[in-house]
Amino acid sequence: MAYLGRQPIVGNYQVLDALTATTTDTYALTKNSVAVFPQTPANCIVSLNGVIQAPFDSYTISGSNIVFASALTGSDSIDFITVLGDVLNVGTVSDGTITTAKLADSSVSLAKLTATGTKDATTFLRGDNTFASAGGANTPNFFVRGNGTGFSLNAGSHTKVTSWTTPEFDTASAWSDNKFTIPSGENGKYCVSASVYFNYTGSAKRFQMSIRVNGSPSALSTISATYNNSANVCYTRNFSVGDYIEIYAYHDQVNSSAYTTGSDSVMTFLSIYKIIE
Repeated sequence: MAYLGRQPIVGNYQVLDALTATTTDTYALTKNSVAVFPQTPANCIVSLNGVIQAPFDSYTISGSNIVFASALTGSDSIDFITVLGDVLNVGTVSDGTITTAKLADSSVSLAKLTATGTKDATTFLRGDNTFASAGGANTPNFFVRGNGTGFSLNAGSHTKVTSWTTPEFDTASAWSDNKFTIPSGENGKYCVSASVYFNYTGSAKRFQMSIRVNGSPSALSTISATYNNSANVCYTRNFSVGDYIEIYAYHDQVNSSAYTTGSDSVMTFLSIYKIIE
């Protein structure tokens, strides 16, 4: 803070009442006849016979008394005693006046820092002088299972999977029309895991499931046509607000125009969550 004129002096500086030397080593310290209690000998400036005395060596403090190392005489002169007060106590500091560069330890109240962000029991102070959440949560997060009835696939074409149950959890209410849409303010990296169960019944050579983003294949898994099998994939990428995720299935069973996927809900599912960064 800048000042016009001389900057104020901070500290409880006191010139104590005059003392008359006698044949003793102990003298009561007062200011306007009221007892004064210095915190330490180093908080005092003592002049005796025109010489500044060394604290601890030449005198000590006991309560509101000064105790010289040896008894004085009537010919000695206690010129003055000044008490500096609690020179390390800055009093009540205004909010936002202490920067992290001035911190020596954790004893400074965080309310006095010029840090930005929200200070509470769940945040910590980072090196860039901002408060950030400790840990965090993988939200939004979402999980849905297949409904156990299977669905029809035309041979040689990719078909959107629509046989889902009600989601077991959907923290952002982002599931609608059999697709998950990245909600407002939640762009970032997501992990997408999906599985589709196929119940092999005939001449198909391969089955395939794919994760589609905005209608375009983004990740896929292909399996050979073996009895009761599932295609699954785990996929991570950056998503933007409004991007939508769907699951598609495919088969190449040439001897049939349609094929119904398996009805096992445990092996058909979609899991999506945002990655903490």
